[in-house]
Amino acid sequence: MTTDFLSLNLRSELTQAISELGYAEPTPIQAGMIPLMLTGVDVIGQAQTGTGKTAAFSLPILNNFQKQKNPQALVLAPTRELALQVADSMNEYGKHLHARVLAVYGGQPYGPQINNLRRGVDVVVGTPGRLNDLLERGVLVLSDIKTVVLDEADEMLNMGFVEEVEKILATTPSERQTALFSATMPQRIRKLADRFMRDPQTVAVKRSTLTASAIDQRYYLVHDRDKTNALTRLFEIEPIHSALIFARTRAETATLANELVIRGIPAEAIHGDLDQNARERVLGRFRANQVKVLVATDVAARGLDIDDISHVFNYHLPDDAEVYVHRIGRTGRAGKTGIAITLLAPKEKRRLREVEALTKQPVKQLELPTPAEIIKHRETQTVENLKVWLGRGRFKRELEMVQELIEAGHDPMNIAAAAIKISRGDEKQRPIAEVSDVKPDFNRRDERGGRNEKFGRKESFGRRDESGSRGKRERGRGATSHEEGMVRVKINKGKMHNIRPSDIVGQIAFHANIPGYTIGKIRIEEKHSFVDVPADVVDQVIKHSGNYKIGKEKFSAVKAN
Repeated sequence: MTTDFLSLNLRSELTQAISELGYAEPTPIQAGMIPLMLTGVDVIGQAQTGTGKTAAFSLPILNNFQKQKNPQALVLAPTRELALQVADSMNEYGKHLHARVLAVYGGQPYGPQINNLRRGVDVVVGTPGRLNDLLERGVLVLSDIKTVVLDEADEMLNMGFVEEVEKILATTPSERQTALFSATMPQRIRKLADRFMRDPQTVAVKRSTLTASAIDQRYYLVHDRDKTNALTRLFEIEPIHSALIFARTRAETATLANELVIRGIPAEAIHGDLDQNARERVLGRFRANQVKVLVATDVAARGLDIDDISHVFNYHLPDDAEVYVHRIGRTGRAGKTGIAITLLAPKEKRRLREVEALTKQPVKQLELPTPAEIIKHRETQTVENLKVWLGRGRFKRELEMVQELIEAGHDPMNIAAAAIKISRGDEKQRPIAEVSDVKPDFNRRDERGGRNEKFGRKESFGRRDESGSRGKRERGRGATSHEEGMVRVKINKGKMHNIRPSDIVGQIAFHANIPGYTIGKIRIEEKHSFVDVPADVVDQVIKHSGNYKIGKEKFSAVKAN
């Protein structure tokens, strides 16, 4: 235990738990947030995953904890995975206080959660949907709440939870303490803070500390169809100890992980379908180096407690430049160097410029290794392995076998060459993947068919205007998506029903369980609307059509004709 943690004046039961967990000193968000929260003021913490924000709000809550009948603290989280992780962490921190922490979330029977609430809990950690259900059933009592935490507030906004969050906050005492944590601070989050918080104090981990100089950022220009092949070429050359690959959807994580395994790269997918036990088993195999690669969505990766990642790969560049910053921040930690690699399709070129503008750091372009370079690398690796074994000298039986071959009349040089040939036999099972060249003509038109700034049109990528459209101009009024890999879906609500782009994104992202940023162009007309969704999840979006609603009124989604 260092004097830094002791100087925070936490209860001895907490400092003991911190010491047992091996915490050395507070992270910047903890050092700034804990003293403020201990005084009872409202606080806003702006920091990415991996900065220690769970402890930043958990330790003050537990420090002020006293036994009472009803819950005294409430933590809202966007996903069941994050709710479980927060609850597990709080149980660890509060084990010597015997604090009762309960996670409540959808997809699980109500009975056990209701029974626990009736027996009494001190802290409730839950997702907005299940919390509202329990409030309506009258089994969740929030009248004695002293502290409310909104964790990953920007993700709750992306998933369409803001109205449910507002409803929950309205049922808590007005004199409560409120803590809001968010990686980004969009306007609607700021409005939420203005409405429900009292003169909040802000602690922010500066952006410059998130994009560490220890991270080598680079990109390779490849067509979407060639990205998996490009990835396997890079795995041939790169000194990868452990890697985290970000994909857009749960389906894509599973497909990519399976393809990597087929190609001889130990990989597993981590996504929202995994329960906590399965998730921990995957992470255990990764930490034990039984699995070299994790393929994850942004939502599923939130809260991953892994420090020793050598490479982060962006299989697709995210729409939001700040999401890129959060992704690459998972490598280059603890004083180590890290590598962040983006597989960039020509249509993503403008988003790369947004990333560079945000980070104020160039992302350098490199060429993919050629077949000749890969073959040379394989040969070099073989020679290096031979040198290692020659240095060890532990091949007594093999020497005897060589001697027998020499006595049988074989030339020693031929014996050595044949042995190397055998040792390289597995290379035949790893053919070098084909990758087509990208023609350097995307100054004229990107793959979406839109003009770029050189031709007088500036389009903001990933940000929707009031009609929901990405960019400042309409790209046609047909029922077919103009974006590669997207399918247009028709919604039976429009301007006359007061539907907003955020309603569409929030409802589809939550119920179809896909990241909000993967949803494409939205066009709202008088009686109906159109939205582009990735082709690989369109069936999933339509399957959940009966669950989408604006307020209490449902809306349907079908493939546009």
